[in-house]
Amino acid sequence: MPEAPLVPQLPQLIVGLGNPGSKYENTRHNVGFLAVNRLAKIWKISLSETKKFQGFFGEGMSPAGKIRLLKPTTYMNNSGQSIRAVLDWYKISPEAVMVIYDDMDLPVGRLRIRLSGSAGGQNGMKSAIAHLGTQQFPRLRIGIGSAKSNEKDAVSHVLGSFAPSEKSTIDEVLDLTVSAIELSLKQGVEKAMSLYNNRNVEPKS
Repeated sequence: MPEAPLVPQLPQLIVGLGNPGSKYENTRHNVGFLAVNRLAKIWKISLSETKKFQGFFGEGMSPAGKIRLLKPTTYMNNSGQSIRAVLDWYKISPEAVMVIYDDMDLPVGRLRIRLSGSAGGQNGMKSAIAHLGTQQFPRLRIGIGSAKSNEKDAVSHVLGSFAPSEKSTIDEVLDLTVSAIELSLKQGVEKAMSLYNNRNVEPKS
């Protein structure tokens, strides 16, 4: 049976997907972590390792009110365990979770917000959908550019660092991400979709 249509809620928990440890710190696959770090810095929310949530977690105030931030430390493929632990503890519904993660189908310089959808081959999202029991939760995808055709290249691409020429572009995209999320919190995810899904940060030559 198809799931009932999503009744949009304002996000209460923002999750960035990535892999823990310095080895992965600035890789393309960790752009979700970078986005949550940027939110934490701007909103002055401290993130601390919280064993019961299997992640770095913090709560504080966004420009729109109370918010919680999470970076799972389970490694990407088990991200859903960490998200589920926070949802159960705070009695948050899946629809009130916004997940930020990398997307090879989008070029560097683009972001894309959706209210629901499949994992699209992203293992962290597969885990999130499995543990939340639904695809009906908003997500913000940050473009990391595509790899070459074979799978080995895809792995080395996502676990590689951004090229020096891409770093300033990603920096701007992270600022856009903050603006898009602040708008989501104030006026709803659909409003942010209409304003930010067509924005494009042009790479510096």
